[in-house]
Amino acid sequence: MSVIVQSEELISRSKWRGVGTGVVLAALLGMLAGCSMFESEDDEEVEPAKLVEFEATQDFDKIWSDSVGDGQGDLFYRLRPAIVGDRIFVAGYDGEIEAFNRLDGDSLWDADIDANITAGVGAGGGLVAVGTQDGLVLALNAESGEVLWKTAVNSEVLAAPQTDGRIVAVVTIDGHLKGLDGKTGAETWSYAVTAPALILRASAAPIIVGDMVIAGFANGRVIAVNLEDGKPLWEVRAGIPKGSSEIERLIDVASDPIVSDGNLFVVSYQGVLSAVDVQSGRKLWEREASSYAGIGDSYSSVYVVDPKGTVTAFAKNNQGVRWEQTALARRQLSGATAWLDYVVVGDIEGYVHVMAQNDGRFVAREKVDGDGVRVQSIAVDDMLYVFGNSGKIAAYKLEAED
Repeated sequence: MSVIVQSEELISRSKWRGVGTGVVLAALLGMLAGCSMFESEDDEEVEPAKLVEFEATQDFDKIWSDSVGDGQGDLFYRLRPAIVGDRIFVAGYDGEIEAFNRLDGDSLWDADIDANITAGVGAGGGLVAVGTQDGLVLALNAESGEVLWKTAVNSEVLAAPQTDGRIVAVVTIDGHLKGLDGKTGAETWSYAVTAPALILRASAAPIIVGDMVIAGFANGRVIAVNLEDGKPLWEVRAGIPKGSSEIERLIDVASDPIVSDGNLFVVSYQGVLSAVDVQSGRKLWEREASSYAGIGDSYSSVYVVDPKGTVTAFAKNNQGVRWEQTALARRQLSGATAWLDYVVVGDIEGYVHVMAQNDGRFVAREKVDGDGVRVQSIAVDDMLYVFGNSGKIAAYKLEAED
């Protein structure tokens, strides 16, 4: 029997396509960071931390901005844009997808797929891929926005499909990793794991690395399969469930893993941050950590945002924690993004905070979207791309404060 956890921070649904008996869906992740189910009687303790004052050394310079549909919608989806070359592809929950020149903001094409988009965007190999609330994956021509095919995967898609043009890799909420043919959308292989009794209503996007696909699942496992046939290559644990209650035992890999210098970095909720050799699957090290928001990395560090709003820099060489920034507690932060010599996170009030990579001190702040910034920003060269909850997409550079 399926049970839907409910509170003012949760969404409840009567039907979930493809979700089997015993799978329980915990919806909006904000409740795990401090919703009414876990509040104390002192309301001040659960309010977002007040913004601290600091002396800014950098200033935001807006290069361009636009708006795409209704953005993230109201159900805690995380629709992150995708960048390929000089193009940025952006999708809104209401079905609008638009391509821009990422350098000047010129609109190149727009499309409306007439469906609610819950996962996106993935782009590569001439394709743009999104997933929908009713279990469809669609591929569009990256040059024109024409819909090339749509395929039913029988369960809602919450993680952005990823593609290199040959295969579109899709993770569904019921624990399946599927490979769809890039030309036709036909399913070429499928790999499934057993979902635990309770899962976060979020999924990590798969990664295509050469001829393998790497994906994390709600049971805390990370699995690599062959791109062509889906046969498993290796598997590692990103944490082991602990505690007596189902909530305490949540161990989902809900943050998108990243690959850097031949190593995979992956973090689970209430688990660990792990460094894994991509080719062999050998775990190099792990540190206690928890996140569902997304991780970033620079030359020497990996940046993790935990559910309480602490930003932590972990040394890539396994020398431990370099610094922690705790001043953004309870601000429901986005994942961290490394940008130039800085680390960037967005928050529930729409501010983008910039911290120095060497010590975590604040150097700049900008309010981008009054509805909040939930999704991880994207940095390419000296430009930062922020997609706000309302649908605002903006590109920035930094300049020294006068």
